Amino acid sequence: MDSEAGVVEKDPTARYVRAFDEVDGVEVAWNQVNVEDVLQSPQQLERLYSEVHFLKSLKHENIIKFYNSWVNEKSRTINIITELFTSGSLRQYRKKHKNIDMKAMKNWLRQILRGLCYLHGHNPPIIHRDLKCDNIFVNGNTGRVKIGDLGLAVVMQQPLAQSVIGNNVCPCWGCLD
Repeated sequence: MDSEAGVVEKDPTARYVRAFDEVDGVEVAWNQVNVEDVLQSPQQLERLYSEVHFLKSLKHENIIKFYNSWVNEKSRTINIITELFTSGSLRQYRKKHKNIDMKAMKNWLRQILRGLCYLHGHNPPIIHRDLKCDNIFVNGNTGRVKIGDLGLAVVMQQPLAQSVIGNNVCPCWGCLD
């Protein structure tokens, strides 16, 4: 994907650039973060590489697809390429569509819970730590929602975090069917 030729539009209020992946022929979200904003040491950069590699392995229908990432040392930015949802976040969608039936909202909730059960079911569990309507994305054509913005996700390895989470089985899984 070419950084300039692939750019379709830039929304100044958004945290991403809408881009086109010429290899796969799909639109993607190109997120860019200044290294200084998130990393304070070489150890943190190493941990970031490790987490990014792990996030690429996540495959679930209710988790945003994570395609690629790299650090541009010249511009001192971290670039993350993910699946694009043109209907925007759940917050944006609800502001635009005020009258949504409870049945649709329950369907969204089931999808969010399935995504969380998938994340929490890893060993060690993955904790999102910033789950909110701004980080849940909607496909308005299908009603599918996905959890995104896993940049703050933490692979929990401390004993305390594991004891808070409990076992790796989601106790509510049966109620989601």
